[in-house]
Amino acid sequence: MIVIGLLTGLQAQHDEATARAAELRGQIEYLTAALAESESRLADLATTRRIITELAPAGAEPDPPGANTAYQDIVNAFNQHPGQVFRARELHELLDMPIDEASVNVTRSRLGRLTRQGFLTQPERGRYQKRT
Repeated sequence: MIVIGLLTGLQAQHDEATARAAELRGQIEYLTAALAESESRLADLATTRRIITELAPAGAEPDPPGANTAYQDIVNAFNQHPGQVFRARELHELLDMPIDEASVNVTRSRLGRLTRQGFLTQPERGRYQKRT
């Protein structure tokens, strides 16, 4: 009788382990398919980026729509004051732009881009100056 109870318990554990293994195999199949789909998408994006990079003029980054005016205003301010060092908030005050934090953060991003493009230098953290 004890042996029958042990065998019954072992069979129950075996059935549970078999069910769990089947469940995990299903998850592996799902994740394998999802991974293949993501890798395919990544390959497509890499190809698209490579093609656009080859077709774009050297050193050119496309401007976001509607941003040319703001960029031009910033560049004009630096051209009018070539030796002056500005913070983003000071540019907003000079250009009569809104001084809320979100707007100033957008300008900080633009200043960083102009710095990466070589138009500005950053003599100190958070301060920008026209490259001479």
